[in-house]
Amino acid sequence: MAAPAGHLRPGRYLAFFALIVVALYALVFFTGSGKPTPKLGIDLQGGTRVTLSARNPDGGDPPRESLEQARSIIERRVNGIGVSGTEVVLDGSNVVITVPGEQGDQAKTLGKTAKLGFRKVVTSQPVTPVQQPTAPPASGTPSSAPPSSPGVSAPPSSPANGGGGAAGGPQQQPGADSDEQTKKEIENARNLRQNPDLLSTDQAKQAAAAEKAFAALNCDPKVSDPLVGNDLTDKPLVACGDKNTMKYLLEPEFLPGTEISDASSGYDTQNSQWVVNLNFKGEGSRIWGDFTSKNVQKQAAFVLDTQVVSAPTIQSAILGGQTQITGRFSQTEAKDLADVLKYGSLPLSFESSDATTVSATLGLASLQAGLIAGGLGLLIVFIYCLFYYRLLGVLTILSLALSFSLVYAVLVLLGRWIGYTLDLAGVAGLIIAIGITADSFVIYFERLKDEIREGRTFRSAVPRGWSRAQRTILASDAVSFLAAAILYWLAVGEVKGFAFTLGMSTVLDLVVVYLVTHPLVSMVSRSKSKFLSNPKNLGLGAVQQVGSERKAARPAAGRPNVKEA
Repeated sequence: MAAPAGHLRPGRYLAFFALIVVALYALVFFTGSGKPTPKLGIDLQGGTRVTLSARNPDGGDPPRESLEQARSIIERRVNGIGVSGTEVVLDGSNVVITVPGEQGDQAKTLGKTAKLGFRKVVTSQPVTPVQQPTAPPASGTPSSAPPSSPGVSAPPSSPANGGGGAAGGPQQQPGADSDEQTKKEIENARNLRQNPDLLSTDQAKQAAAAEKAFAALNCDPKVSDPLVGNDLTDKPLVACGDKNTMKYLLEPEFLPGTEISDASSGYDTQNSQWVVNLNFKGEGSRIWGDFTSKNVQKQAAFVLDTQVVSAPTIQSAILGGQTQITGRFSQTEAKDLADVLKYGSLPLSFESSDATTVSATLGLASLQAGLIAGGLGLLIVFIYCLFYYRLLGVLTILSLALSFSLVYAVLVLLGRWIGYTLDLAGVAGLIIAIGITADSFVIYFERLKDEIREGRTFRSAVPRGWSRAQRTILASDAVSFLAAAILYWLAVGEVKGFAFTLGMSTVLDLVVVYLVTHPLVSMVSRSKSKFLSNPKNLGLGAVQQVGSERKAARPAAGRPNVKEA
């Protein structure tokens, strides 16, 4: 039960609330590098939507369990490269990635990736004759490079030492072919891809077909289907390098990407170069150690979605699972390779079937309409409160403004800390929360009127009215928060944003009612100002008249009857 008005210290409550506001806005303006505004969703600021279609090697429908696992991995990949506010959902056998802002190109790149695995390089060569570079290449060189070329090794602190780096060759432009030659290459690629010898169980036939496919592979961007071969892990693979300047003939996969436990990029100050640190799980460490022990000075290709993203040369046996890839990486190249290795393999292969840019024009128009609707709703609430509650209505308006200040600061901080983005559904939740906040004030003020109708003064009615009102306010807000929490748990997509802002605003409503509204009403009830103590100015004139009449009637009603002698 609330303390009597005389024992309540409103100044302490208000000071505590002011401290909360100051702390929040200090975090908003003096921490983080972003603007002091909430992050907006794709429907408000525009963005990119990528649709990935799953495909099985046997052409069948992908299992639902594999789709859900792929969705989860893609979501971790997108979030792992710092693309905030993304939404990754399943739509039948498709995975739909929605990225707000200007970071959609990274999502497109991740969406094109599929299974990650390690294969031994049988041979590799440039797609076109390699010219001697006048400057050091951006990454490494193929296995035929001199021994000083970069490769892969254990970290310097490990017992197995050696140089390291990703292979790949200097980037150069493929030669231009005539239209007739290009058409011929496309046809050859398609024919070789359908060559049954590549899928044969006879290893001799596989090897012959793979060599033929390797000789025909051009990796020319003009060729719509540059992949020659297959993406089955137990078959040879012929594929292009990450910049389409190298082509590789690879053995069947000897280590799946699921055996990677972690990967990160960093700067090696001793050698003044960017490196990628790679760690394997227990079984993966054993397989990797055995392979590197038997294949020193040979290449191991990191293959992602049938594309060689790196083919480092093994400098020494790597035991223990800790591996360092070094080379002439830029910071971006090292981070990109670490991200590819870190975020695991997908259980399915995907191809991008659709990538569209979403305009924010429609969303901004809807936002303006929503803000106008919310503004009109607030105006009606203000007019009603001023007309019905007079000065108490002013306290309502002040409390709503302070509640908005809390909500705004929390939205900004959540955008920075957890990447929360405000969308149209979230705005709708905020507008509905106005009604919940105003409802708390109405409950309190109506309880005050009930007490005054019983003949109590405004000052004595405040603690008693609050004692009864707070139980109703807590029950009402608890129901609203529970509904929002269940909706957030069960819903997907934009509905989650609606539930989140509704639940958050409900919690902040309690903070404002307890730390601002009740203390302010208590201060007004104890004020010696004639203006503030006038019941008519508080919207309590009519109920006080009723209370006075009831109070005046009580002595007459309670006087005992005296019989005359």
